[in-house]
Amino acid sequence: MQRKEKLKRSSLRYAEYYSMTQVQDSLFQQSKSGKIFTDLIRIIASEKNIKLAYRNLKNNKGSNTAGVDGQTFQDLKKMSEKALVNRVRDKILNYQPKAVRRVYIPKSNGKQRPLGIPTVLDRIVQQCVLQVMEPICEAKFYRNSYGFRPNRNCRQAVAMCYKLAQVSGLHYVVDIDIKGFFDNVDHGKLLKQIWTLGIRDKCLLSLISKMLKAPIEENGVRSRPEKGTPQGGVLSPLLANIVLNELDWWIASQWENVKIHNPTKSDVLVNARGTLNKGYQYRRLKKTHLKECFLVRYADDFKIFCRKYDSARRMKIATQQWLKNRLSLEISEEKSKITDLKCGYSEFLGIKFKLYQKSQKWCIKSHMTDKAIKAEKTALKKLLVKACKDYGNPSEQHIFISRYNQAVVGVHEYYSMATMINEDVHKMFQSLDKTMKTRTGGKSKLSKEKPVKLCGGLDLFIYEKYRNSKQIRYINHFILAPIAYCKTRNPMCHRASVNQYTPEGRLEIHKMLNKEAYSTALFELSQNMVPRRSIEYCDNRISRFVAVQGRCEIMGTLLSAHDVHCHHWKPTSLGGTDEYSNLRIVHKDVHKLIHASQKETIQKYLSLTGCREQNRLAKVNRWRISAGLEPIRLNELN
Repeated sequence: MQRKEKLKRSSLRYAEYYSMTQVQDSLFQQSKSGKIFTDLIRIIASEKNIKLAYRNLKNNKGSNTAGVDGQTFQDLKKMSEKALVNRVRDKILNYQPKAVRRVYIPKSNGKQRPLGIPTVLDRIVQQCVLQVMEPICEAKFYRNSYGFRPNRNCRQAVAMCYKLAQVSGLHYVVDIDIKGFFDNVDHGKLLKQIWTLGIRDKCLLSLISKMLKAPIEENGVRSRPEKGTPQGGVLSPLLANIVLNELDWWIASQWENVKIHNPTKSDVLVNARGTLNKGYQYRRLKKTHLKECFLVRYADDFKIFCRKYDSARRMKIATQQWLKNRLSLEISEEKSKITDLKCGYSEFLGIKFKLYQKSQKWCIKSHMTDKAIKAEKTALKKLLVKACKDYGNPSEQHIFISRYNQAVVGVHEYYSMATMINEDVHKMFQSLDKTMKTRTGGKSKLSKEKPVKLCGGLDLFIYEKYRNSKQIRYINHFILAPIAYCKTRNPMCHRASVNQYTPEGRLEIHKMLNKEAYSTALFELSQNMVPRRSIEYCDNRISRFVAVQGRCEIMGTLLSAHDVHCHHWKPTSLGGTDEYSNLRIVHKDVHKLIHASQKETIQKYLSLTGCREQNRLAKVNRWRISAGLEPIRLNELN
């Protein structure tokens, strides 16, 4: 499973912890029924929404990246839960954004992409807005839009392209490139589009307007943008989808959503999964003079599939004019083109695909793009050079080897949707193998023989995954993942029933938390603040409680909220922190036993908890030693 999918599942679980799923479900259903929302700021500024926003952001890759004020999430962890909630709420209700710090990251083509980094508090505010706006917008978004949406990904977008080309027989593809999309979004037009979606809370619209106009600081100089959404902002991807959602529905109105005259009951069929079957409608539309076309979009990268060249040519011209006149977006004529898939490749999300004839059918043939091969090979070579270096310390070398292995697995996981992926990775193998042999000569032993014992769980995972490959190599007994061993894994289209804003959809997304036994305790823990404790402690306490499924980590019994105590493995007085790894969930009586020093107290809680049993007592003693206390010796108590 890809890391992005895991994060999405985590995000869903977090919403369950703080009882936000009910709120989001309600917003989704109300939006679907056409409700106008005028009081969203109250939900955005609610305590549980703020705590959920903090949780969703604190472990992000960029959580330790500072804005113009120099603060990171490490600074917020020291605050009490109540203090943080109040500070964020005041920020939302009286929103005045601080400047966005402009940085540049390199692109694969040698150019640089500008990123805007808001302050930590501004990021939390944007996340609060996102958590409320997203379910409303999801109810209004087009089904074949895949970028920056929950439980949708690149593989699903590519799968739909394969389906339209191979199954539906749409062999002409229109590619239209928008110049600097994120930098050219019209603010006024965007706010009107949000209004059209039914979000008419003036306080919220004012907040979004202020966020869009936040000054940008670059090299100590500040400027105020007149248009565009800052790449790097938490809310920017959703706003980008709102802008192009109008394009999605306009293209759909040209064919997919055209109403047929005098429909009968047999014209409207529902599939087994509850989705609408429009096969009969399309057959009737084909008898008209309308131009058949379907859209697949991922962020600002989109393709229009047509059956005939004339239809593709007309759609290209019409779409370019519509984008210019309606959204005021410029089009790159050089990069905009029409491709006949029977004759040439079309590129999309790092994959290039075409059609070839097999018997009487046209089948998909796809590769990594040349650009993707070059970029991935360069990145892997840099990691491999570090992995092959002799550091004198085996554990240090293992760190760099693990990073290389993770990168190889990432390449395989993503590009396995290409039908000719094995051929593509072999192109990279020759160069990487040469680098490997050159860099290890005289410094490390490069072997094909498996060592007696593998180092760590990741090495074991790599071995189990690639054990049938002849390209597995070992450096100082550490396994190297073979880049040339990758099998095609057909991408699957998005299932309409998978929706994190419906109870039925969530059941298909992941195995629901086994909360029946401890749901009440979880709810109470999430609602109750702990005085004089940091937000980090309160949040990680919930995580630990869920991880152990509401059970005492020593006795193994289910706990009520009243009985839950959170123990620091290393006490704060000895330098312990409120991090997740330093917390343990125990029964309150067990917690008292761990910290007890008087014989009478120890005897009392030994009897109450049943910890005289050998295994339990051994656990208690390990925890006491970690806390700087003497272990309990039963013979001394008698």
